[in-house]
Amino acid sequence: MIVGIDASNIRAGGGVTHLFEFLKVADPVIHGFSQIIVWSGKATLSRIQDRPWIEKRYQPILDKALPYRTYWQRFRLSKQVRDANCDVLFVPGGSYAGNFRPIVTMSQNLLPFEWHELRRFGWSWFTLKMIFLRWIQLRTFRHAEGVIFLTQYAKNVVMRVIKATIEKTMIIPHGIDKRFICPPREQLPESQYSMDRPFRILYVSIVHVYKHQWNVADAIAQLRKSGFPVVLDLVGPAESLALRRLRATLERIDPDNEFIHYSGAIPYAELHECYAQADAFLFASSCETFGQILTEAMSAGLPIACSNKSAMPELLGDAGMYFDPEKPAEIANAIRKLFSNSKLRSHLADRSFEKVQEYSWERCAKETFSFITQIADNKQSLDPLTKIN
Repeated sequence: MIVGIDASNIRAGGGVTHLFEFLKVADPVIHGFSQIIVWSGKATLSRIQDRPWIEKRYQPILDKALPYRTYWQRFRLSKQVRDANCDVLFVPGGSYAGNFRPIVTMSQNLLPFEWHELRRFGWSWFTLKMIFLRWIQLRTFRHAEGVIFLTQYAKNVVMRVIKATIEKTMIIPHGIDKRFICPPREQLPESQYSMDRPFRILYVSIVHVYKHQWNVADAIAQLRKSGFPVVLDLVGPAESLALRRLRATLERIDPDNEFIHYSGAIPYAELHECYAQADAFLFASSCETFGQILTEAMSAGLPIACSNKSAMPELLGDAGMYFDPEKPAEIANAIRKLFSNSKLRSHLADRSFEKVQEYSWERCAKETFSFITQIADNKQSLDPLTKIN
């Protein structure tokens, strides 16, 4: 069998990481696939490793803006998939406007389905984009032969909105790059930290309105006023309006950059080095389909203070200190408890490192191709003479 992959809307972030990582370790032959054909733009295809069974089909139009990519997917992709004799089409981006069947798709963006999170953006082009994605992804999920969710939380949210039965669904979490894996280190008592040797807290994430970096900054400022030798390292790209809000907060509480440092974006290939230099990790997002960054921190053996919203408790379980990301006092209290108790830090780091062993790209690839095989086999048994509706 031949599987096609529509990566026309896979351009950055977790979507590219997923596509790159799961194809890197996949062995589709054991699932009955002789070839995988990937359609995408130049940047995405360049990230995918060459394998004997992968064929990369570059489409220049997919390097252009969303309207061009939508046009190509709607009017050109289906014919190309049929001409390539594909038995099934995998659409990891979650949006599909063509008429080839069967398709398997993924839910990788929860923002379009949570109105209380979208309201943070006000009436903006981003909000309109999310509303459009909500409409097209609902249509895609309702018509797909199979839908993959990353967490039970994400599935529950989307299914409440769909209000329809999807023929087949499966929960398949992402994996973790092995370079992030570092067994928990010995946790030093609080007496070993000082203003000259501070307790370093790392927060890796894009600066955005639902990531609440300014609340974290206020929490760190509260702790510093109380004499706690803590510093915060913020790492990640930024959305312009959110970055202005963060900079205004930093100018108010730490104008000389004494205890809060924002590094901006760091290449993904170097990100594991940031985890290695931290004493603890903090994650304050209020909307995550999965939380790739959180699982990377878990695999890095760090004690974690974490948001109690969205999918995070499902991933971290009993292995973290939780807080409401919109309340700086709660964030400060969670950090205070971690800093003041080395035994607690050690326990949480050990527990999260143990728990994160459930996640691997090998498992993700195996379960993904097994699910795609089920959909392809089911379609052939129902309609053995054709690959389309």
